[in-house]
Amino acid sequence: MTGYFKWQIVFFFRLIIGIVLIYASWDKIIHPAEFAKAIGNYHVVPFGLENLMAMAMPWLELLVGLCLVAGIMVDGAAIMSVVMMVVFIFAISQALARGISIECGCFSVTEKSGDNIGLQTILRDIVYLFMSLVVLYRSERKLEFFPKSV
Repeated sequence: MTGYFKWQIVFFFRLIIGIVLIYASWDKIIHPAEFAKAIGNYHVVPFGLENLMAMAMPWLELLVGLCLVAGIMVDGAAIMSVVMMVVFIFAISQALARGISIECGCFSVTEKSGDNIGLQTILRDIVYLFMSLVVLYRSERKLEFFPKSV
């Protein structure tokens, strides 16, 4: 994958993923109790860890999103983005496989949007995963601060 993508595509993907992560973190940061309930609905985290995850994950999403948009430490942000997308895909997939019908909790935890998890949610996260991998395996490091020395 190295060298196949122009720096403009990588920059566009960085912006898209960064903005999505920033947007996704905002409501969760403001309403951590509701986000903890959304995490608990997936039945994948041991009881009691939902609160810890609800406090930490939105701030991590915000930090990763800001780093991707600003071009700061893009390698680390891209790795974290890949890890988060894999975790999200796993959580949604296991809930679907077990027949759990819940709202995603991806972008808003307070509004009942009716955005239930489904194949479209997994596909969306797979697209974000692909974009994150393109950013991670980029060949040119343009418009970046503190790049990894090669």
